[in-house]
Amino acid sequence: MLHLFFAVAFSAVPLTLYIPPIRSLNLFVEIIEDVWKESSAHTLRVYPRLRSACSRIFNRIFFFNTSSSR
Repeated sequence: MLHLFFAVAFSAVPLTLYIPPIRSLNLFVEIIEDVWKESSAHTLRVYPRLRSACSRIFNRIFFFNTSSSR
């Protein structure tokens, strides 16, 4: 059992190299927040247009097929 413990422990050590330090993680989170804030103005303007375009497409697909079958 002790051999298994050491095997798992030493195989997990290289994985710690892939985890960034907290300083780098904070910078990453800050950049993501800035991108989110800058893109929210565009998203709020595009979302209603995208929603109405999708509803028009779906209405044409579904209602065109039901009216042509009559």
